[in-house]
Formats: sequence, C-alpha cells, structure tokens
Amino acid sequence: MIFAGIVKTSLIDYPGQIATVLFTPGCNFNCFYCHNRSLTEDFPQIISTEEIESYLRKRIGLIDGVVITGGEPTLHQDLPDYFRFLKQLGYLTKLDTNGSSPEMLKTLIDQCLLDYVAIDYKAPKAIYQRYCRGEADPDKVLTSINLLLESQLAFEVRTTVFPQLTQEDLIAMAEEIPIVPRYILNPYQKPLYYLPEDQEWIDSPPYTETEIRAFQETLKLYQPNVVLSF
Repeated sequence: MIFAGIVKTSLIDYPGQIATVLFTPGCNFNCFYCHNRSLTEDFPQIISTEEIESYLRKRIGLIDGVVITGGEPTLHQDLPDYFRFLKQLGYLTKLDTNGSSPEMLKTLIDQCLLDYVAIDYKAPKAIYQRYCRGEADPDKVLTSINLLLESQLAFEVRTTVFPQLTQEDLIAMAEEIPIVPRYILNPYQKPLYYLPEDQEWIDSPPYTETEIRAFQETLKLYQPNVVLSF
C-alpha cells in the first residue's frame, strides 16, 4: 500500500474519534474544486510505509482510528490487506470514497474491515460527468450507497455545495439517493491548485452560510437527516 500524505492527529475526520488520516495517490475523477489535486499528479510524493506503520504501532491506545482517504483509495487493490493490518492493531477504520468501485466496497464490507464510511454524492445524475469528469458514473455511486444501507454499517453521504449547483439540482440529488442516516452539506471553498480551464468555475462566488442553511431546510423534505458541516 502506498500513501502520499498523512495527518497524524485529527479531531474532525472521524466523527467522535481521534484519528490518523492517510492519503492515497491517484483518482479516477477530476472534480474541478478538488482540494487534494497534488495527490492526483503522475508523480506524487510518496511517504515511507515503514515510517507510517512504525508511527501507528507507537500510537496504539492514544488514537482511536485510522481514516484512509485520497485521491481515491478504492483504486488500490491492496486496500483490504491494509485495512486488515489496521484492524489487527486494534484501530477503528474509516474509508473516504467517491463511490466509484462498489465491487471493492463490497469486498471491504463482506470482510468486516470497515467501521465507518464517508461517500460523496457530487451532482445530479444528468450532469455528474460534467463536473466530476474522468470515470465518474453516478450509477456506480448509487450502487455503493445502497450497499452501505444494506450492510447497516455506519456511514454518511457528503455533498459539496459548489456555486454551479442550484437548489433544483440539490433537490434532484436528495431525491436520487435513498434516505440515508446522515447527509452532510459542505460549503465550497476555492482550492489552491486547479486547472486553468476551470478558472471561471473556480472564481464563482460561493453560497453564503445563510443560503446553505436555507438549502438544508428545503432538503429536509427529502433527506430528513441532512446536516451542515459548519
């Protein structure tokens, strides 16, 4: 398993737990507002696996869990082995995913390797490819969400409310996914690095906190467990 980043101690990435966050390189999407674009480059900086494993062994009893995020972790075929290693150390495990590989997700669920999952639902089905590009397929994401519901595993669905999404788009998204135990609206924040051709999208003014709270109230009709991340 290779990693391109680490946050040694986080209080915000795993609900209710103190966690270490590990970042995998590579992604099969190309979202214009991505804040981890450096992880999708051809030659990201790789962190020593031995260094990470030594740190995790030393922190047993001091941190509760480990989050594997990206990039897109499910692109890595040795992901189940690494989650198994983390479970052997006694850690709670959380996966952050774009939902593009229901097959890998099912493997992880069936082998009881996950304690929590955060999955992104990024746009209405009709325009998913426009904003996510790459290999984005909303049907696969919806399959992943349904797998999580059937598994009764603790999970959340996340949507970044970027400026191009309208209230009608958000309603469509809330109707497209089944009712989930936790649906989180994240505010859009301009990324530090982005593609030049995305400049116009990037510079669009973000929704205000008041506007996002109004979206939340509207979406409660479709997703009663919708919450804000701020």
